[in-house]
Amino acid sequence: SVLQEITIQQLMAHLDSIRKDMVILEKSEFANLRAENEKMKIELDQVKQQLMHETSRIRADNKLDINLERSRVTDMFTDQEKQLMEATTEFTKKDTQTKSIISETSNKIDAEIASLKTLMESNKLETIRYLAASVFTCLAIALGFYRFWK
Repeated sequence: SVLQEITIQQLMAHLDSIRKDMVILEKSEFANLRAENEKMKIELDQVKQQLMHETSRIRADNKLDINLERSRVTDMFTDQEKQLMEATTEFTKKDTQTKSIISETSNKIDAEIASLKTLMESNKLETIRYLAASVFTCLAIALGFYRFWK
């Protein structure tokens, strides 16, 4: 019976030792799991940071692209506006030149018409004078013959 008690006590001590080993092992496993969990959490945070950084970079790139495109379109619009203004100025200049040429031509035509009218009036007066002189000459000759026959 003493032997049994010693055996039981040895067995109990052995069980206590096993229990302690199991507790240590359990704590060690738990610590390993916790460490693994922490490591995964750190990795997840790093991935999250990388993702946020990449998203920010893409946003910045897109914003830059949009600003560049806006600037390009604005420049293109400004160039077209400038070309339109130049074309309008050129058109106005040509229109003014055309009106000036038409006005000059019209003035020349008016001057030529006035000159022709003057020439016609002068020729008419000359013709009337000539006719009058011819009529008086004929009358004088007729009177001369009339007197001569009388």
